[in-house]
Amino acid sequence: MNLQEQVALAPLTTLGVGGPARYFVAAESEKEIREALRFAAERGLPLFVLGGGSNLLVADTGFPGLVLKVRLRGIERVTAGAELTYTVASGEDWDAFVERAVEDNCAGIECLSGIPGSVGATPVQNVGAYGQDVSETIREVVALDRQTMEVREFSNSECGFGYRTSIFNTGQRDRYIILRVSFRLHQGGDAAIRYADLQKVFGAERANPSLQRVRDAVREIRRSKAMLLVPRDEDSRSAGSFFKNPVVTLEVCEELAERMESSGIVMPSYPAGEGMRKLSAAWMVEHAGFAKGYTRGAAGISRRHSLAIVNRGGATAAEIVALKEEIQARVFAEFGIALQPEPVFLGF
Repeated sequence: MNLQEQVALAPLTTLGVGGPARYFVAAESEKEIREALRFAAERGLPLFVLGGGSNLLVADTGFPGLVLKVRLRGIERVTAGAELTYTVASGEDWDAFVERAVEDNCAGIECLSGIPGSVGATPVQNVGAYGQDVSETIREVVALDRQTMEVREFSNSECGFGYRTSIFNTGQRDRYIILRVSFRLHQGGDAAIRYADLQKVFGAERANPSLQRVRDAVREIRRSKAMLLVPRDEDSRSAGSFFKNPVVTLEVCEELAERMESSGIVMPSYPAGEGMRKLSAAWMVEHAGFAKGYTRGAAGISRRHSLAIVNRGGATAAEIVALKEEIQARVFAEFGIALQPEPVFLGF
């Protein structure tokens, strides 16, 4: 186990802010993960498992415990008819895995192209975009129980997937360290063209587009919204969408829509299961008076995406939090809806 001290965390996150970790271990094997857990337990240290750093805000004071960076590698592939299962180590880069699946002509995750981070982080948040969620293809999650030090296998149903949630970030938060994830994909399957932006691109075509064309289109859409990591582009220096789209009851949605309509405003909403509607957080942010490009100190809102809070250069975590709270307060005052942040807050 390679134990380091006072390691800067900002460079390991897409936001690029925050202080150092008191201790830091980059584990390349399950054995090193166990050693890191024992080290933290023996000293009574808090422990945080770091993935790709794409959904994380680190406090300016850093983290007083041990940050464990999981760097497990490896991809295994098993074919059974048209179904193909990939078992992927948690430290593998997510977009690189999507690229490989598309090259293998396997459908199921092509719309999740361009999302930064590691494979192990995807089931935690049930990562989704452009009409797909990883929960649609996850067959099994294998994780190390931090309490018992035993390895446990979770079926898809046992993961408790919901909108941007799973047992790994709700009821069993901080209990498990994900070691590998198995994805069941469909070789030769059609690409998913469910999302409006993709339908605009491919809607006029009679034949189904190839998985590669859909991947390319998704990455271009993400680039246009600064949701693709591009060097020297400050609008892409973010944690992705900072707020979740609120899911409310049909009654709440109708009451809010009527109130907006009385002011001559049409509020968008979308189906979210029986008796529920999903509201657009981006629409609320904009209609609460926060235009794209809004700036507060060295923090701001992306010029190309209303939900992305960005580091314009030298921003502090305190500035990011102040902007977050300003947006939440104004949205609540305007709509009575409490926006919930997506990123993990470390060291606060």
